[in-house]
Amino acid sequence: MNRVIGKLRNMPVVAAMCCAAGLILITSLYLSYVSWQTELMYREIALQSEQMIPKRKPLFKFPAGGRELSGKYRMVALYGVTDSPALGLLGEQPLNESVARAKGLAAQYQPYSREPVYPAFEIIATVAAADATEDGDYSRESDPNALRPWVEVAKRSGVYVLLDLQPGREDFLSQAKLYESLLQEPNVGLALDPEWRLAPNQVHLEQIGSVGIDEVNATGQWLSRLTTQKKLPQKLLLLHQFRADMIAGRERLQMHPNLATVVQMDGQGDQPGKLDTWNTLINLPPANVAYGWKNFIDEDRPTLSPAETMQRQPQPWYVSYQ
Repeated sequence: MNRVIGKLRNMPVVAAMCCAAGLILITSLYLSYVSWQTELMYREIALQSEQMIPKRKPLFKFPAGGRELSGKYRMVALYGVTDSPALGLLGEQPLNESVARAKGLAAQYQPYSREPVYPAFEIIATVAAADATEDGDYSRESDPNALRPWVEVAKRSGVYVLLDLQPGREDFLSQAKLYESLLQEPNVGLALDPEWRLAPNQVHLEQIGSVGIDEVNATGQWLSRLTTQKKLPQKLLLLHQFRADMIAGRERLQMHPNLATVVQMDGQGDQPGKLDTWNTLINLPPANVAYGWKNFIDEDRPTLSPAETMQRQPQPWYVSYQ
């Protein structure tokens, strides 16, 4: 060691300074390398952590924005089954053409509405049967998986979907639960058609069906809970009616903030008769429901134009075409 110190003492000052500078440079480079490696390690840890944490899906919003229907939108729908033109306009063309037709029909109503007009499909999910079905309920239930492509394409295309129930001797709530997987979608609501709700000894086309308000309220409560549990936007609950006694006890209809409840007058025939039915139904309690109108292409005499339809007072919130 003494020899090294002695040699350093004998080195020129400049050489000693160069040696020291070199040591400093090497030390600096080494520290930079360590810092770079450490940063890479932390980035890798952060990336892995980010991949492990599931990303939240953005909340679904309706086409013109927001997650509420009441007071924010109106709807115009094609009604029917998906695989046949026999029960309405919906089945007169394939899926993509149905999207285009629904949008075109909704656009015809836009000049008469302050609110955006939301195109819709009203799909008859359970179809009333004239003869007894295998389970004896006089209702043919569609497979939810067969309806899912219509729901998915509608969602991507900015189209709402209503699942219409014609339950026969079954109750509305039991049938609604068959379609829970579809009703968990944010663009799917529920329609109840009491005309096709039979008592135990009734059959279709011999009697006009009806339902008590307790069954309607139980179905609405279930749909409201589902909407809350799944954090879904407000859903449409549509009640078909063309006679006062079709919904017994309607004055006790329960309203839910996360359901847009609409009573649709869906009678057919001459326009003076339809208008009389309309005026009867809109004057039944409760007073805080919205109302809908149905246009029958073949059965109405004549079929109203969009301008004529929207002259009804109160102005229809929901219009469908069969």
